[in-house]
Amino acid sequence: MSVVGQLPSVEIIIARYPLERESLIPVLQDVQAECGYLAAESIAQLAAATGISENEIFGVASFFTQFRFRPPAKHSVTVCLGTACHVRGGAGILSEFENHLRIKSGEATEDGNFDLQRVACIGCCALAPVVVVDGDVHARVVARQVRSIVRTTKAKRKDSIRQ
Repeated sequence: MSVVGQLPSVEIIIARYPLERESLIPVLQDVQAECGYLAAESIAQLAAATGISENEIFGVASFFTQFRFRPPAKHSVTVCLGTACHVRGGAGILSEFENHLRIKSGEATEDGNFDLQRVACIGCCALAPVVVVDGDVHARVVARQVRSIVRTTKAKRKDSIRQ
């Protein structure tokens, strides 16, 4: 039975693991997979169950770029700034996305349509510079393609709604 104010899915996830520090990262990964992000309520619930302070849990989670603390946007844009992508213009591509979407890396647009992330390496160095949008890899991107990528992504969403 769920305690009032607790998220049932988080409670179920916590019950799958031994209540020890070594389980913290897998629990956080499962909570994020289930909920889409790590809500403050989820962290508080995990702290209460494990005895690990909320500050320590947040400290662990914020160390890893895989964890997010806000709900994801409808579309996720990730710009690689690894060595190959950086050398081939990755920083300029990120800047163009920031300007076009009017957000900085780590933020989401006010309408919740796009969020923007930068990563150290996507692992597609031969295709550099690389941008990943909703899991789709865009290879050898140049800054002038940013508007087209955003426009195409918005259009895909409209097409999927019509069907």
